[in-house]
Amino acid sequence: MMGIVTEIQRFSLKDGPGIRTTVFLKGCNASCKWCHNPETLSPNPELMVYPVRCVQCGACRDFDPTTAKQLPPPREELSPQNVARCFSGALAVAGREMSASQVLDEVFQDSDYYSDSGGGLTISGGEAMLQDEFCRELLSGCKEKGISTAIETNLAYDFGKLDELLPFLDLVMADIKLMDPQTHMEYVGIDNRQILENAEKLGVLEFPRIFRTPVIPGVNDSPEEISRIAAFVARHTAGLLYYELLNFNPLGDSKYNALNMNNPFRDYRPLDDADMESLAHAAAQAGIPIKSG
Repeated sequence: MMGIVTEIQRFSLKDGPGIRTTVFLKGCNASCKWCHNPETLSPNPELMVYPVRCVQCGACRDFDPTTAKQLPPPREELSPQNVARCFSGALAVAGREMSASQVLDEVFQDSDYYSDSGGGLTISGGEAMLQDEFCRELLSGCKEKGISTAIETNLAYDFGKLDELLPFLDLVMADIKLMDPQTHMEYVGIDNRQILENAEKLGVLEFPRIFRTPVIPGVNDSPEEISRIAAFVARHTAGLLYYELLNFNPLGDSKYNALNMNNPFRDYRPLDDADMESLAHAAAQAGIPIKSG
């Protein structure tokens, strides 16, 4: 079983309980305007160019760098062979094909840390469920080794896909970004009806879950919007670990530049601590555990 992997991040502390290895899969069915991992949006490998990292070695050119007009050269002049020669990180490819066994070999290296900390494997994206069969291979492989498993997902797909994976999962972490369908379509690029329906189904099943909202300035950073989401989350509390507010992350801008993409939220900044505390207070009125950061 082969998949397209963007990154394997070891010793992750923010993608579920304990020390985890997070496997980021490539491709997403949403297009959040504030996405801080734009390299995961396309399902295909993509060239990323970081001119500031270039050491002018000329390895990406087939001739003497002293005669080169531009280093690194324009994207259209680069071949896979040119990119592979770059050792400085100025040229990189986001996304590589890997087998499930290759990924699991890396995951298993930190088994002792998982058992000591209560951690394990987290599959993320993009949207991991675009490669649901690959996910199944990774999750079942971890279960055979007694390693805890989790998935980060937007829930925007037929619930049957996720239902088939639940026997191999210990935790589902899902985003609920906005309640209004039109605003959701405007900023996320997809309707939220299926997302909310699937969130309800997880609640009815009482499956262990964390719901999260990335707090985006000018989009969903009002107490009214956060209260609406928290009230929805509170409709089913069995199995709910907590509802988490994630402050806006502006650190993806260099990735947009490397991909030659426009970043609509380039000039936006995270909320200050007082505003995040105010939103956490509003969410807590729903009577559910709140985590904010």
